[in-house]
Amino acid sequence: MKFKYDVIVVGAGHAGCEAAAAAANLGSQTLLITMDMNKIAQMSCNPAVGGIAKGQIVREIDALGGYMGIVTDQTAIQFRMLNKSKGPAMWSPRSQSDRMRFSEIWRNIVENLDNLSIWQDTVNELIVENGTVTGVKTGMDVSFYAKAVVLTNGTFLNGLMHIGRTQIRGGRISEPASSGITEQLVSLGLKADRMKTGTPVRIDGRSVYFDEMGEQPGENDFHKFSYLESNPRPLKQLSCWTLFTNEACHDILREGLPDSPLYNGQIQSIGPRYCPSIETKIVTFADKTQHQLFLEPEGENTQEYYLNGFSSSLPLDIQLRALQAIPAFRDIQIYRPGYAIEYDFFDPTQLKHTLETKQINNLFFAGQINGTTGYEEAGGQGLIAGINAHINCHGGEPFILGRNEAYIGVLIDDLVTKGVDEPYRMFTSRAEYRILLRQDDADMRLTEKAYQLGLAKQDRYDLLIEKKALRDELMKFTETYSIKPQYINEGLEKLGTSPLSHGCKLIDLVLRPQIKLTDLGELIPALQSRFDKLPETRREEIIEAAEILIKYSGYIKREQIIADKINRLENIHIKGKFDYNNIQSLSTEARQKLIKIDPDTIAQASRIPGISPSDINILLVLLGR
Repeated sequence: MKFKYDVIVVGAGHAGCEAAAAAANLGSQTLLITMDMNKIAQMSCNPAVGGIAKGQIVREIDALGGYMGIVTDQTAIQFRMLNKSKGPAMWSPRSQSDRMRFSEIWRNIVENLDNLSIWQDTVNELIVENGTVTGVKTGMDVSFYAKAVVLTNGTFLNGLMHIGRTQIRGGRISEPASSGITEQLVSLGLKADRMKTGTPVRIDGRSVYFDEMGEQPGENDFHKFSYLESNPRPLKQLSCWTLFTNEACHDILREGLPDSPLYNGQIQSIGPRYCPSIETKIVTFADKTQHQLFLEPEGENTQEYYLNGFSSSLPLDIQLRALQAIPAFRDIQIYRPGYAIEYDFFDPTQLKHTLETKQINNLFFAGQINGTTGYEEAGGQGLIAGINAHINCHGGEPFILGRNEAYIGVLIDDLVTKGVDEPYRMFTSRAEYRILLRQDDADMRLTEKAYQLGLAKQDRYDLLIEKKALRDELMKFTETYSIKPQYINEGLEKLGTSPLSHGCKLIDLVLRPQIKLTDLGELIPALQSRFDKLPETRREEIIEAAEILIKYSGYIKREQIIADKINRLENIHIKGKFDYNNIQSLSTEARQKLIKIDPDTIAQASRIPGISPSDINILLVLLGR
């Protein structure tokens, strides 16, 4: 019997689920292969979604018709909007999720999608014919055939876990590693390497003295991840807790350094610089007497807690003794220790912007196999890979997001143009057009594209059109409504802003940084009546969208002009037009990098590390520009 599909997705983590759902929703007959159907979309590390720049990615996934935002809203046990003290370009939503329910809801989604089948098994080999992938072979010796394959293997490719000097083969605690695929792909000419990440101890909340820690409650306003209308958060909202290490804790940690895989040579691969282990912190920041930790709940009804800031691969007894030196943890009981894990990844400069490999046709990579870290980065890649795998099967233009269109576009362009020398994590600083890529307007940027593609459905598109019309009407009202001093000055003084000396348009008051649009609604009945006509479930979202555009319109327009200028270089295509080896006026480094990356456009070439402005000018001259 021959099992045939359009798209096969290997791995049911955050990348795999989004990839399989996207391909299936676009109409491809899709097979999702996972080792364990009870671990679909497992939150292997922190049971949290979003955060700085990551939250923007999740809103983009949602705007494009993906599911991460929807699942996160349904499983949230705490929500916060980070960076609210800064401008809206920096605002980033973050949510603690109930880890078990997150996986449960994702399984319910993928099990019930049309065009999507699931097979529980391991994949040990790809079927490749004449430079094109045509299927996979599994551990049960079953062959599945497809027009496109998406690999989303996470940390499972030759995964090796470390707890002190103890080494355990596996892709996640108590789960086996996957072998065979790396070796096969290397034999076919792809370049692989190793990376390392880690996860902290899991703590029994019954053994913790919460009254000796700082409480960090969540927020219960209108903000969420999905742009779709939904009910208020269905689960009980819980607090996170803050505490600090101390010198006694650090002394014990130092005792364990000779047995630390990071310092005794046991681990050779590179770990994330921005999320160091606790042993790295005490070595790198030896002058600090304490480091902040966050104790975060793993679910609504479980006693399991995640200790953010205490990632470690030190021996079990060292981890336990060090924690017991912290007063709030003096009687601590744990479920499992922290551990480090090494795994294979592939140099992402071997990918096209569609996330298809350059060497093997119709083979796509998404997630940690590309050297990234984080559920959000994985989900964004999975969505794009799934879309383009479907397009490869059925025809159409490649779906690629620009750096000025989405954080997902920045992420993928960074990967395929610059490569990685450590696990890649998205930051707002990586995006040169942050003001254009705000979390509040991901739907305005992307839902139209997804609707034209067929991924965003009619209900989502109708909500977008309604929101845009209502937002614009509200902005128009502020531009035309006149204010007289005698009716507003007393209220302005109460808001701590200077009174008017003469009449003005309402928009002039909205532009004042001390004033919110909702504050003015309390002072101006005509404005409040406008608010009251907005849909109740989306009222605050629409008001905020209008206010941000009013207050930051100058900055937004200026950045859009810059983006448009740079974007002209994105339209100058150079792929296949040069034999870089024979352009002697280019530097040696430039020739080597251009041959390796083979950029599609002048703009992409300009972003390759080692390519100078003079190199770009040479290419432009040769093009006759």
